[in-house]
Amino acid sequence: MTRPLPESVQAAARKRFDLTVRPSTRPMTGEEMRAALRDFDGIVPTLGDLYAAEVFADVPAPRARILANFGVGYNHIDVAAAKAAGLVVSNTPGAVTDATADTAMTLMLMSARRAGEGERLVRSGQWEGWHPTQLLGMHLGGKTVGIVGMGRIGQAIARRCLHGFGMNVVYHSRSPKTLDFAARAMPGLLELAAAVDVLVVAVPGGDETHHLINADVLAAMQPHAHLINIARGNVVEEAALIHALHSHQIGGAGLDVYEFEPLVPEALRALENVVLLPHIGTAALEVREDMGLMSVNNLRAFFDGEQPPNAV
Repeated sequence: MTRPLPESVQAAARKRFDLTVRPSTRPMTGEEMRAALRDFDGIVPTLGDLYAAEVFADVPAPRARILANFGVGYNHIDVAAAKAAGLVVSNTPGAVTDATADTAMTLMLMSARRAGEGERLVRSGQWEGWHPTQLLGMHLGGKTVGIVGMGRIGQAIARRCLHGFGMNVVYHSRSPKTLDFAARAMPGLLELAAAVDVLVVAVPGGDETHHLINADVLAAMQPHAHLINIARGNVVEEAALIHALHSHQIGGAGLDVYEFEPLVPEALRALENVVLLPHIGTAALEVREDMGLMSVNNLRAFFDGEQPPNAV
């Protein structure tokens, strides 16, 4: 395990495997990744462990046979290079869906209702008490939410918006969707951005979605609209977002991920009209336990000669 996972997950792994847990909570270095390929039969990598093509190229005969990724997103792993080196790659879909959707709703409420600004005001000791025009935000009920990417997580967010807040749901997705709730597909991303009060990004990471939300998309948004990103940091062109927020081109934003995380630019941190969370999308104990146990089950299946349930 490349970082410590919950104790219950480690205990489950120890029942079946000779387990080594790397004690650091930081991403692996290049040499650590190469050593892991040489020294272990299976690896449980995590977000930030950049298993790029050159890592596999430097270990032409790896001992490792499977990368059982901890997390649904695996754009930090060059899957083609891993498979060419003889490794299977798996992930942990499903376990993260509801937790990530809940985080999207947290950001939507915090951004629309200016909750971050309000907490900072109270903590500063400068709050002078209630008055009728203090920190006026946007009510979500009845507004239109646009979902970019209508996969498992996008659908979970849409259901919360529709059934919990009475919002109208529109979306743009790379493939047609058959949905069990009321939602309208939009023909293009710019059309979607122009039509909504809240734009939520819920697409996978990777080259295809790099800077999908760029200056053109932000310019298409309405001046009161809010952008929410719970996908991957580099899906949003961070410099363009900073400009849009600083110039009040859009109403606000809520972010759980960042283009160059853990680096968050001072220009972004200085803005009041953005909510900044430290990538806590799945940070609930039971969710992280489910993710870890799913990784262990992928390992068990593989070493029992079966197809891992969540091979990618």
